[in-house]
Amino acid sequence: MDVKTFRNAQMEGEQTGGLQINVTSNIGLIPIQNAVISIAYTGTPETTLETLQTDISGQAEEVQLSAPPLSYSLTPESPMPYSEYNVTVEAPGYEPVIVSGVEVLPDVTAVQNIQMIPTETAQESEEVIIIPDHTLYGEYPPKIPEDEIKPMDETGEIVLSRVVVPEFVVVHDGVPSDSSAPNYYVRYKDYIKNVASSEIYATWPESAIYANILAILSFTLNRVYTEW
Repeated sequence: MDVKTFRNAQMEGEQTGGLQINVTSNIGLIPIQNAVISIAYTGTPETTLETLQTDISGQAEEVQLSAPPLSYSLTPESPMPYSEYNVTVEAPGYEPVIVSGVEVLPDVTAVQNIQMIPTETAQESEEVIIIPDHTLYGEYPPKIPEDEIKPMDETGEIVLSRVVVPEFVVVHDGVPSDSSAPNYYVRYKDYIKNVASSEIYATWPESAIYANILAILSFTLNRVYTEW
């Protein structure tokens, strides 16, 4: 969809979704005021659709953007159910950040948190973050199969004495057998939020969202509890 088609769709009453952008420093999570945010359709990144500015809390005013019909996200094998946008953020004293592929669904608000790197600590002139296709839409390799009953005779395995809700979880960025892949410590709440955002659509019925998040919680706590 080019910009002309995009604007025509808006005029013809095409559905829209909200986008809320929050900007902080990656040091201390300090809100960044007066950061300039440019939003462009991913298909035409050179043409700016909206320009926003953050307030004292590092938040920009929520903006409404064109999105596909709601039915796309509620019906399997439909066309892409979300629109993709590029978000560019610039602020004095910080390196620019470009987030490509921000997903906007109809009738709901997408929240994009952006952390900026102070100029004096940055290693590159700008940071580019590319968001991959949603797992319900893109093509990804199948989950690695595993036994339902785990062997408990290997070294290093400890079943905890009680179920513990952790503050952080360790995310291994690779297959389990790849010891060279990095590990990241992610806050438990953020991990659950990010997994849910990439595995389900916010447009689903509330009961479906609850059911899926409970499954994500159960699976994650099982991994923590058994230290598998």
